Amino acid sequence: MPAKIRANSVLPARREAVSLHTADGLSLVAELAVPEDRAPVGALICLHPLPTHGGMMDSHVYRKAAFRLPALAGLAVLRFNTRGTWSEQGTSEGAFDHAVGEQYDVAAAIEYAEFHDLPNVWLVGWSFGTDLALMHGHDPLVTGAILLSPPLRFSDPEHLAEWADSGKPVTALVPELDDYLRPEEARRRFAVIPQAEVVGVPGAKHLWVGDAERVLDEIVRRVAPQVPLPLPREWDGPMATADTSAYNAHNLAAYRDVPVPGPLTD
Repeated sequence: MPAKIRANSVLPARREAVSLHTADGLSLVAELAVPEDRAPVGALICLHPLPTHGGMMDSHVYRKAAFRLPALAGLAVLRFNTRGTWSEQGTSEGAFDHAVGEQYDVAAAIEYAEFHDLPNVWLVGWSFGTDLALMHGHDPLVTGAILLSPPLRFSDPEHLAEWADSGKPVTALVPELDDYLRPEEARRRFAVIPQAEVVGVPGAKHLWVGDAERVLDEIVRRVAPQVPLPLPREWDGPMATADTSAYNAHNLAAYRDVPVPGPLTD
């Protein structure tokens, strides 16, 4: 009998705790999840929200991507904590460096994907992670970038120009009610990238609380277009339940660059 896939449902995959090693000598906490019984059709490198406000590899959209997408879409999911960032898996070495030293963190993740022959590699950035993707993710291995709630805070026009010149696909998923950059302004600012696709998401907010399924569908639509959508919301097979009690409160702050009024739930 199929069971509903919930926020803490863990579908079958091969998951391995790994370390990423940066060119400036740091070790970063990471996890790779790959399909259990087949080769992946694509790979996601997840760049998390601002760590000074709680962003980490377990921020809820990325946790759900790792829990679900290997089984539902045949994707590999590499998520990691940038320098100085905590999650239940551990704390990466170093200290937050305002998107400067993090260039080595992004490079280490891309290098790991290349060394392990992950196919069709896409960057998925969220908030601060979108700036890391735009600033430091322009690499020959990378197929394209998917940007969740891009604030365009640290990245400069020259970074967007690099992506424009590359011709590589860039998709920005912009919440209608985002705190920093809303769809109309996002379309204006991303117009410098001719191939950029700006998708306004009605009713959504910067945190994507309650909208993770929509986000995962849009990611799969671009990375693995052969996979039928929407992704299943039920699973007829083995399914574990993750214990998220240790960091639920931390997760709720993971995307909060400024306080958001009202209660939040995951």
